[in-house]
Order: sequence, then C-alpha cells, then structure tokens
Amino acid sequence: MLRKIRTVLAAVVFMLVTLLFVDVSGVLHHWLSWLAEIQLWPALLALNAGVIVALVVVTLVFGRIYCSVICPLGIMQDAVSHVRSRHKRNRFRYSPEKKAWRYGFLAVFLVAFAAGIGSLVALLAPYSSYGRMAENLLRPLWGLGNNLLAAIAERLDSYAFYSVDVWVKSLPTFIIAAVSFVVIGFLAWRSGRTYCNTVCPVGTMLSFLARFSWLKVHIDTGKCNACGLCARNCKASCIDSKNHRIDYSRCVVCGDCIDKCHQHAITFRHGRPQLAASAAGTGAGHIDQAVVDSARRSFLLGVAMATTSAALAQEKKKVDGGLAVIEDKVAPERATPITPPGSLSAQNMARRCTGCQLCVSQCPNGVLRPSTGLLSMMQPTVSYERGYCRPECTRCSEVCPTGAIRPITKAEKSSVQIGHAVWVRKNCVPLTDGVECGNCARHCPAGAITMVSSDPANPAAPKIPAVNEARCIGCGACENLCPARPFSAIYVEGHEQHRVI
Repeated sequence: MLRKIRTVLAAVVFMLVTLLFVDVSGVLHHWLSWLAEIQLWPALLALNAGVIVALVVVTLVFGRIYCSVICPLGIMQDAVSHVRSRHKRNRFRYSPEKKAWRYGFLAVFLVAFAAGIGSLVALLAPYSSYGRMAENLLRPLWGLGNNLLAAIAERLDSYAFYSVDVWVKSLPTFIIAAVSFVVIGFLAWRSGRTYCNTVCPVGTMLSFLARFSWLKVHIDTGKCNACGLCARNCKASCIDSKNHRIDYSRCVVCGDCIDKCHQHAITFRHGRPQLAASAAGTGAGHIDQAVVDSARRSFLLGVAMATTSAALAQEKKKVDGGLAVIEDKVAPERATPITPPGSLSAQNMARRCTGCQLCVSQCPNGVLRPSTGLLSMMQPTVSYERGYCRPECTRCSEVCPTGAIRPITKAEKSSVQIGHAVWVRKNCVPLTDGVECGNCARHCPAGAITMVSSDPANPAAPKIPAVNEARCIGCGACENLCPARPFSAIYVEGHEQHRVI
C-alpha cells in the first residue's frame, strides 16, 4: 500500500511540475507555482519558514519521503530505474555509505553558495537540475507539438491553439541540461538512486534528519528467511540484508522492499529495529554505539555547515511579408548585465537564484534567457533581441520560488529602473540611410526619448534620439523595435543596483 500511495502522489507531482515548466499558454502558473515554492532549497533561499518547518516535520516523521514524492529529479530517477527494472529484475545490492563523496559535495555546494558562485550552486541543486532539463529539452518538444496542433487547427478554421517560437535560448545551458540528463539518467538506469545518495546536496541535508525519523522501515528477524530479495530491489542500496540493517540516511521510503518481501517481514512503523541475537549469524544483536555516535556527529556537522552558510549569505521570424529576408538582431556587449525587475540587484540575483529556469520558461516576451557568464551561468539575464520587458507584465516575479525576483505590482514595475538606454550614432538609420525614423521615441512607454535635430544650425538635418536617463526604466522597447540590423542603434545598459524613479 505504501508503494502504491507513493507512486500515485509522485506521478501527480511530477506531471504538474513538468507542466509548470513546459506550459506555453501562460495560465498554469497561477495554479501550479506553489509546487516550486515547496522545494527545499528554494524555500531555504526564500526564508519560507512555513515550508521549511513543514518539510523538516515531514522528514522527522516519515524519513526522506520528500525525495520520492516532492523532488522532481528524484521522481525522474525512479521512473528511469523502473523502466530498467522491468527488463532486469533484482538488480541492486547493498553498498556502504560513501561519506567522503556525500559530505564533500555538500561542502562544495555550501561553500559555493556562501561565495556567491551561482553557477556551481545551480549545477548541483536538484530542483534546478530538473528545471533546466524541462526548459531546455522538454519545452522545445512541447512547443513543436503545440505548433503542429496550431497548424492543424488553422486548416479547420479553429484558433484553439496558436503557434509559439521554439528556439535555443542559451547553447551552453542547453548543453549542460543535456549532459545532466544523460549522466543522471545513466546513473539511475545503472544503479538507481546513486546520484541522490552521493552527489545531491539536498538529499544529504535531509539525511541528517531522516536518521531520527519516527516512522522507519523495519525488518522482523523472526519472519525473515534471509533471501535478500529486499536488498536486491532497494534502489538506494541501503539494505544490508545479511545483518538486517537499514541505512536510514539513504532510504527514500519508496516502499519497494515492503512490496517485494514474500514473508511480510518488512514493515513501515514506529519502533526500534528487531535484530536477532544470533546463533545463525544473521544479525548483530544490538546497534553498535559507534554507528550511533557517527550519526550524531554527521547530524551536528550538517547543522553547523547549513547554519554557517545561511549566516554568510542571506532566436524567429525570418522574412518581412515573405518578400525580404530580415537579419536577426545581435545582442550588444553590455558592460553590466541586466537583471529582471524585482531582482533588486545583481548581487541579490546571484545570492538567491538557483538557476531553475522557471522564470525563463514563463517569460511571454522572450526577454529572459540563461546567462553565459562564468559565475552567473544558468541564472536569468535580460536581452531584447526577440521582445522587450513590457511594463504590464510581472510574470517572472510571480513564479520565482526563492525571492531572487521579488513580487512587484505593475505600478511598481513602471517605476523601477533596471538600466538606461544608450544611443549608438554609427548605427542610427536617419544618419546611415538618410531616412526618417523615430521608432524608439514613438514606442518608449516612459517617454524618456525625444527626437532632436542632429544639427541645430541646419533645419533640414535628420532627427536623432535624445535619451533622458532620469526617466528611462530600461524596458528595452527602443532596442527591440529599432530597425537597425544586426546591432540596434540604441541599447540598454544594465544597473548593478536597481533604482526607483
């Protein structure tokens, strides 16, 4: 029964989290964004006390059930492992805990977080890893399927579907997502939960609490016939069937061992393990004090590391009417990258963002894409080749689970200056082609651009834009709508610290 309940809940959560990332309609985030907020690492970054306390209590009661029911990366590994087990049964075996690897990866993760190396944090955080895969690998396929339905519907004079742009927003992030999927998928295919119990920092954090959970999987030595079937079906490789011991720090409460035991010797309940005293040599009689001391030391070590780190941190339309080829815009070299409205500053973004790509997948204007900077890789940055940041849109601030992009109203967004426009004389169409333009001034929602004569002494001189930096909010409408190609004649330079005007 435990296994069936866990499987149903995991399937529902996995499906809904995936839909949150691949949704092209722009409406599901209103109902599903809470699934991002209940992930452990985003909740810690957002200082979401309610979620943190709830997850701690759940772990202290049930063990690491979070890893089997809530974490999408863990559920994905279970799905891959299940497919493999259908062809090769009883394929697992007990292996001792790899403490050096587990605590080593956790230490690297926490040090990177404290040092503000967001790219390394994003690489190791499990929710971010799955979000990256969903956004870069699944969403394009979903978009292509949507476009196929849109084409069919159009032939039937129906507009139930509409086509969307499908493009690679960041090649480095796409490659990282693909490699992550291959590596994690291979580990799950070969040996179940190896990644969770060796690399994943969130799994290691939860393991400190899971050792002391109220409900645990227990082996009744009076009923056990030492067949070892439980160990051969444990994807966490945490059941030592010879000694009737279970490593609760690695057990993800999947229920497979209970389901496979023909003697009904394994139960999920409260109580101490029943260990045989042992004439047959199948048990240990009592829990070695050294094991208990080791568990306590590991718990205290994890608490100290987590507390210390928390204290340190707090591309496409190709033709114009089918007649002329349009050259794609090229992003300018910005001295300061632009971060989304609500992110407050580049420092806040670097500290709090997990690089999960949820804001990137939800941006309806094609403005957000993963950064390619070394320290901020996979975190969102703003660029205006495909659209601009419309003042009436606040979707990224609505879906961010960590507080890297804080919720803002439409009125607040219109007064937040994330950058300022810079005019580039050599690219401006009135000067290069001798034609009237003024696109930037006409479409500026803040009224920060006016057209002035390029030569006050000559009434016939072409007009060029003049930017009032005090009024400009950096939305990028001017850069996006500038007809100059491939580089716009006006672009937005970012601000490290956002300002309210």
